[in-house]
Amino acid sequence: MELTKRQEAILDIVKKEGPITGEQIAERLNLTRATLRPDMAILTMSGMLEARPRVGYYYSGKKPGRVLAEKLHRILVGDVKSVPVVVSEQCTIYDAVVTMFIEDVGTMFVVREGGFLEGVISRKDLLKTTLGGQDIHKLPVGVIMTRMPNIIYAEPDESVWEAARKLIMHEVDALPVVRPVNNENGAADLEVIGRLSKTNVTRLFVELGEGND
Repeated sequence: MELTKRQEAILDIVKKEGPITGEQIAERLNLTRATLRPDMAILTMSGMLEARPRVGYYYSGKKPGRVLAEKLHRILVGDVKSVPVVVSEQCTIYDAVVTMFIEDVGTMFVVREGGFLEGVISRKDLLKTTLGGQDIHKLPVGVIMTRMPNIIYAEPDESVWEAARKLIMHEVDALPVVRPVNNENGAADLEVIGRLSKTNVTRLFVELGEGND
């Protein structure tokens, strides 16, 4: 976040004299409170300044990078996830390639009846199989998909920061967002309720940069 000279001047005043009222800040800069209102709003929403009723503004001590990190820890996967693209385990490689092309995604999730996670299939998996000379019109995705316990996934109540770290650490393009559901045997199945991709994370960064959080 790049501050204007006036915003830097406001921060400097608050650092030295805070807590201080908006009227007092305006007096120091020989400006009206109305003129400063947009700058005060930006500095407050960014987290660098905090305000208390009848007390005034004071410096939070937080750097812009720290503020962004805290926001990423507060925003949950469930708030930014997108609609998952799923196929069944019996879907052929050919149909999976067509679906991936039409939906314009790099990762699809393989589910059984009820939307429960069975596997993950990536663009790389399909390309490798297609180039391998096998009959992709007959071969089901269940033969080549990644299965548990090797599937990396996210849950809706974990932070976007944690999910983004998984994307980087495991070098994958997307994670299935799942909700544990106990089946009739008492074991937990994973119901696919969304996807968290690098695109989701990038879009969030852009929105935070624009102040649309």
